[in-house]
Amino acid sequence: MPLNGIRVVDLTRIIAGPFCTMLLGDMGAEVIKIEPPKEGDPLRAQGVIRNGLSWYFASYNRNKKSLTLNLYSDEGKDLLARLIRESDVVVDNFRPGVMSKMGFDYPRLSELKADIVYCGITGFGKSGPYKDRPAFDFIAQAMSGFMSVNGEEGEEPMRAGVPISDLVAGLYAAFGIVAALFHRQRTGQGQEVQTSLVDGLISMLSYMAANYLASGKLPVRTGNDHPLVAPYGIFRCSDGEVAIAPSNDQVYTKFLAALGLEKLRNDPRFSNNDLRMANRKEIKAVVQKVIEQKPKAYWIEHLNRHGVPCSTVMNMADVFSDPQVLHQEMLLEVDHPGHGTVKMLGFPVKFDQTPCRVSRPAPDLGQHTDEILVGLGIDPKTIRELRERGIV
Repeated sequence: MPLNGIRVVDLTRIIAGPFCTMLLGDMGAEVIKIEPPKEGDPLRAQGVIRNGLSWYFASYNRNKKSLTLNLYSDEGKDLLARLIRESDVVVDNFRPGVMSKMGFDYPRLSELKADIVYCGITGFGKSGPYKDRPAFDFIAQAMSGFMSVNGEEGEEPMRAGVPISDLVAGLYAAFGIVAALFHRQRTGQGQEVQTSLVDGLISMLSYMAANYLASGKLPVRTGNDHPLVAPYGIFRCSDGEVAIAPSNDQVYTKFLAALGLEKLRNDPRFSNNDLRMANRKEIKAVVQKVIEQKPKAYWIEHLNRHGVPCSTVMNMADVFSDPQVLHQEMLLEVDHPGHGTVKMLGFPVKFDQTPCRVSRPAPDLGQHTDEILVGLGIDPKTIRELRERGIV
């Protein structure tokens, strides 16, 4: 697998960090998840619990080992230091300053392992006036401008339903770590990598930011209508809704042909996209009158055959029974001994030579503590004593 031989010390919890280290584990890295004794990652107790296991936790912590360490104790910190000396990557998503208070800031990590790659995921960044503020996905969506462009005009801003800032930050963190490992392979140098929830979402503002920076005009919320293209959005069929995206003049021409509305090509209100945007309500009304006459299945087949991008608006049940989704193996069933079979999301990146796979299910709390400590040269008697004192 692409990252075989890379050992990751995972000090993360909840979503952003565990998503990052899950991606690394999916690609073959040995990920050792450090958890506090007794309670572990708070995500173990969240979401739907089945057979004693949170499927939410299981989804983000596959391909990992669990080592419990009391990092408030000197002995726990010593064990962590020993592990870092034999690792390649350290990842955390603590607030800025926590790793320094623990005695594991980047300079210390570099002393333990000169070529270590260290990645810290924060809410706002490790420096600057907001670095010490508490951060959650909802706050990052609000502060990044991301929320301001979602929703309908005249209504309140709308958050994305999923914790998008956590996921984007985790994705960027994994990308940064892999890039740093490539740099290390060429130069022998480790380095510190940083990303944050807010920075990640700002980077996703795409043409919204580009147009604002070019014009100084704030974007208007347009709901499901495209802010730059018309007609484009959700249309009602006789039995439901379809999303249709004629994204340029070429596709728009195909769309008109599919609807039998070729006459609109010469309509002075709609002859180019700027005019169609200025008369968005009018052209949407014309299209709607045609779409509402047929059912969803007809339009999906008919528009796709004409080269017009479209889809029904699928719910979770639709998604995870869809033949294309199943063909792409975006739904996995993973056996978790003692907990039954867990369904979870598949791998969005496909390798033809070194495919991702679930090598191990999400670990029980402290499941690999003895295995990892023995690997560090600690004898079983000492491990028992550490456990009795609550160090592990």
